[in-house]
Amino acid sequence: MPLLTAALWYCRQLYTYLVHLLKWWGRYLQRKFTKSRSVLAEADLLGYCAEKWTGEAEQAQKMREAYEDLFWRHHVKYIRQVRRDNYCVLRAVLFQIFNQGIPLPPWMKATDVLKLPEKLLYSQGCNWIQQYSFGPERYTSSHTLGKLRKCIDTLKNQWMEISRIKDPYERGNLCSALFGDESVEHQMYEAVKFIMLYQVIEAYECLNNKERIPGFFHHLFMRDTSLDPLSYMINHLNSVGDKRGLDQVDLFLLGYSLEVKIIVYRLSKFNSKDFQVNYMEAYQRDWHEVSLLTEDDQHYHIPVTQI
Repeated sequence: MPLLTAALWYCRQLYTYLVHLLKWWGRYLQRKFTKSRSVLAEADLLGYCAEKWTGEAEQAQKMREAYEDLFWRHHVKYIRQVRRDNYCVLRAVLFQIFNQGIPLPPWMKATDVLKLPEKLLYSQGCNWIQQYSFGPERYTSSHTLGKLRKCIDTLKNQWMEISRIKDPYERGNLCSALFGDESVEHQMYEAVKFIMLYQVIEAYECLNNKERIPGFFHHLFMRDTSLDPLSYMINHLNSVGDKRGLDQVDLFLLGYSLEVKIIVYRLSKFNSKDFQVNYMEAYQRDWHEVSLLTEDDQHYHIPVTQI
């Protein structure tokens, strides 16, 4: 009898230990998986706000009011947190494009985008694009064109593959996996940066030829740091992903390049006309829409109205 009691006690202890071990391993795998994902799953908006903005400081009260306004007036119920780095806004926009299954822009279908680097270098005389910098890689080499082609090819192939998937659940799973591969992500963001540069070059040539261009380009070329495409690349784009993100005028360019309407909720501007900003020209109303949420105009998350 004592032997049976001892055996039962041992089995109970072993069972307790195994349960504890399995729970620990499950939490470890969850943390590791979550850490590798650059866009997290949907979380309750007001729950996220309550956890982050506690206390009675003026800023905390203002942020709680802004989140409540989003919830009740703008019907935003959830938030997808986006990794806080200098690719943040590019990641938030591209994730939504892929997750919604938005197709490749018509101009990218009609143009051989893989040849754009060579076109700019040899046909349009932009030999300075070899000074292009790939974000945090600080890549400088005579093989810049080849690396740009690889980045553009990655973006185009991933975009076309995901947009063909009709099932939202399957598309969402593929997006979660894709935005957990840092190497592929960075290639896509650098491709988007280069496409933005291409649009700036095209607009600058139209401006010199007295042709009509979207209004935001005039603001872009009025800045002392972006008077022409070269200065825009050197002073702005080359640092994106490394030391800085995108400025407000860059969001117009980003939406124009990818043919999406970008709507941003700027929580620090709550109770002002700049709380909700639409980054689009008036004639672009038929484009698909993506939304961003920011507390500081530097880091962006994704607001979600429904799951």
